[in-house]
Amino acid sequence: MSTLLEEIKAYKEVFKQKAPEEKQRLMAQATKELEESGVAQGLKEGERVPDFTLPDATGKMVSIKEELEKGPVILTFYRGGWCPYCNLELKAYQRELDSIKSAGASLIAISPQTPDATLSTKEKNELEFLVLSDEGNQVAEQFNLVFKMPDYLVEIYKGSGLMVPDHNGNDDWELPKPATFVIEQSGNIVFADVDSDYTKRVEPIKVIDVLKSM
Repeated sequence: MSTLLEEIKAYKEVFKQKAPEEKQRLMAQATKELEESGVAQGLKEGERVPDFTLPDATGKMVSIKEELEKGPVILTFYRGGWCPYCNLELKAYQRELDSIKSAGASLIAISPQTPDATLSTKEKNELEFLVLSDEGNQVAEQFNLVFKMPDYLVEIYKGSGLMVPDHNGNDDWELPKPATFVIEQSGNIVFADVDSDYTKRVEPIKVIDVLKSM
């Protein structure tokens, strides 16, 4: 079985071969500018998780406080079901779900997609863990993860037929940086991975190792 990083590397090779060079250049430029801007750095290890309640794919409200009462939580923010890197990551976590449960923890994924779009993502990837809808990026804002896409990147997405607002239910063209947190039952963040480069994701097994060391 391939690792997540191997799958991402393979996808990037295909993208590099197929995508126009100018498109690749501008997308790389957007990532570089985001990193250099210093915005949306995310919460750090040692900080406390904000209290929040969000709907899952069926509309049921899920409270982070109640989930933490059951055990530690892996919380991962993803951009949306339209993002191939996010789908690879979600599937990788699904493969490791038994290991996560064996460590006494639960897994929650969050995106700014509407509940309907969230349900589509959950069904498409056959996910058996909680997938929550954070419309308007309200919770992602509390985690300091939200940024506004530059106009030239918006035009690239539109040109590819990718209308992010259709998935998110608003016209903001705002996204969270992909991020993964491990939260102990006290509410403290013991592991945080946030990257301006949306093609970079932490390997799930590394996150599970953090759980096992707690």
